[in-house]
Amino acid sequence: MPVQMQLSRIIISEINEQQFIYLKEVDGERQFPILIGLFEAQAINSGVKRIQSPRPRSHELLVNAIEAMGGELDSIAISELRDHIYYARIRVRREGELIEIDSRPSDAIAVAFACDPALPIYVSEEVLEESTGG
Repeated sequence: MPVQMQLSRIIISEINEQQFIYLKEVDGERQFPILIGLFEAQAINSGVKRIQSPRPRSHELLVNAIEAMGGELDSIAISELRDHIYYARIRVRREGELIEIDSRPSDAIAVAFACDPALPIYVSEEVLEESTGG
């Protein structure tokens, strides 16, 4: 059963290539970091702060394209952790069907915050247990 999570922190360092986001359980105490790139960290931060851009950014473009094709963004799910790499899915409803699009977690979370309201974030129990050590 997937666990609903929320973004609890974004750590952006302009002197390091590696950035971190932290996800925390909505109805619990477990949390874990995900290592991401600077571009993705900035995109997530812009979405969280609702910073407007005169033209659509990449993640906003994806949201607009999905909606223009009749899809409704549903949620994102971090579904797998394999060889220290997280795997995510952007979940879209279209014509009564749930479609899952393979994604990096950082891009999926940026898409989640490009939506208004932001999409719910889910993490599989297996990934959560492996990421938090319990």
